[in-house]
Amino acid sequence: MFDRLTEDVRTARETDPAARSTAEVLLYAGLHAVWAHRLAHWLWTRDFQFTARLLSQVTRFFTGVEIHPAADLGRRVFVDHGMGVVVGETAEIGDDVNMYHGVTLGGDDPRPVKRHPTVEDGATLGANSTLVGDIVVGEGATVGAGAVVVEDVPPGATVAGNPARRVDADGTGTDGADTDENADHETREPEDVALEDEATQPCCDATAP
Repeated sequence: MFDRLTEDVRTARETDPAARSTAEVLLYAGLHAVWAHRLAHWLWTRDFQFTARLLSQVTRFFTGVEIHPAADLGRRVFVDHGMGVVVGETAEIGDDVNMYHGVTLGGDDPRPVKRHPTVEDGATLGANSTLVGDIVVGEGATVGAGAVVVEDVPPGATVAGNPARRVDADGTGTDGADTDENADHETREPEDVALEDEATQPCCDATAP
């Protein structure tokens, strides 16, 4: 247990350039939320579910971070700033995941099934990003600030926007669509072009009587 606490503090210091000392890191609400969740998750898996939910709500009150006790968090998960983060019941978060404030891992199914995202090792979730449903954010992927993700994100990809689309060098950045200029050029009818060409010609012979 002590090793886990130590590596959490080390991760915060390595991830946050504003962290100047261990004492300062120990004040981080995101760190407190992760530690409290581990205890709540331990209680939940041993059928102390009411106590686990109570601890979760108390943690939410003091930190602004709400993580359902049943959610599965890996090692060295860092919640930077923390305020407004919500992690649903069936969410799964891998090792070395970095989340900023306002991140939501939400569900899209009223039934008690796997309905929250899975975030694989090393992923980064930008501020106020929203991930909805039983989707997978691949290993090492990055979700931009404010993105709304409703489909799987490939490993190593960077997505942004609403709905989120790939914007990294390996993606098209436009979801494979042509630009408006090209699309307009390609959809013009031949007769439209002919009319434009005709309009550029004089309508009559200036020398005619």
